[in-house]
Amino acid sequence: MRALLLPVKDLRNAKQRLAGVLTPNQRFTLARAMLADTIAAIRGVGMADEIFVVTNYEAAVRAASENSWRVLREAQQISESFSVDTASRQLESLGFAAVLRIPLDLPLIRSSDIDELLAVQAGSPSVVIVPSRDGTGTNAILRTPPTLFPSHFGIGSFAKHCAEAERAGARIETRRNPRLEMDVDDEADLRELLRHDLTGTATGAFLDETGLAAKLRADPNPEARVVSRT
Repeated sequence: MRALLLPVKDLRNAKQRLAGVLTPNQRFTLARAMLADTIAAIRGVGMADEIFVVTNYEAAVRAASENSWRVLREAQQISESFSVDTASRQLESLGFAAVLRIPLDLPLIRSSDIDELLAVQAGSPSVVIVPSRDGTGTNAILRTPPTLFPSHFGIGSFAKHCAEAERAGARIETRRNPRLEMDVDDEADLRELLRHDLTGTATGAFLDETGLAAKLRADPNPEARVVSRT
């Protein structure tokens, strides 16, 4: 069996690297919009035997309940790596042979992108990994078995995960997908996102409604600090 795992932290503290571009309320609203887009894509996934949300954030608990997904409640949030590894151990004990971790901030993601990863039959031990846009981070990772190696989400995680897989003697399959690679952590990511078609996304609606999209597009200076007070 294969599980899809969505870790969700408290969005009130999300996207700190955008502090020079967005107000605290805007960072929270952006994170919430991206989570909504990710949840919308997960709703259409057909290849997961079960979907789990690991969190202690009540809004995420409610969203999981509304979609009949299972919640792995956390007493506290230490780090995403800790959350994913703790959840993966639980899922392995429940009989899942593989776990796919998807982050919450992929506004361009589609159900088919997730199903394509879950459909990969790489055997055991193996890892299927989608790097971030710059090739240094890890935007999606499917491990077989789930506890194949520990997580190292953050700066340089792609190289760290590949090194761990090599030490574990696992087959490594790297997949490139511009939608899965497009997460938003800083101003450069936000500007790059606006080069894509955001029609029908909660993220696009937020950026348009606040005027942030127009301001960023009008100002070609990546060093500019565009803070709207809406």
